[in-house]
Amino acid sequence: MSQDPGPGQAVKKPRSKRIRPYTLTGGRTRGRHQLLVETLISVPRYDPALSDKLMPESKALYERARSQVSIAELSSLLSIPLGVVRVLVSDLAAQGAVFIHPTAHAYHHDRNVLERILNGLKQLPV
Repeated sequence: MSQDPGPGQAVKKPRSKRIRPYTLTGGRTRGRHQLLVETLISVPRYDPALSDKLMPESKALYERARSQVSIAELSSLLSIPLGVVRVLVSDLAAQGAVFIHPTAHAYHHDRNVLERILNGLKQLPV
């Protein structure tokens, strides 16, 4: 089976390692969302047409997020700096392409959640 593109199809070359990470984010160092290393993201509705339109790094993040994955895992699996992952995932979330799951940080003032966590920990076998 040949991997050559058909007539009229563009050949996708891997991005050069000489491209600095900040160029991928347009110089931005912060995204619109607060994304911790443990923040989980997922793709609510996969859209292959959207995937084809994304730049290679965003496309890789979008494809990996088809199953629930953390920001730290994305950075490690794709060898993309954590800060760049945060900005690119934030951009994908702004487009509605990925869903950002709330972390425990979002509930740190909710006494009921803390009590449920404590009760769950007490029920674990020692």
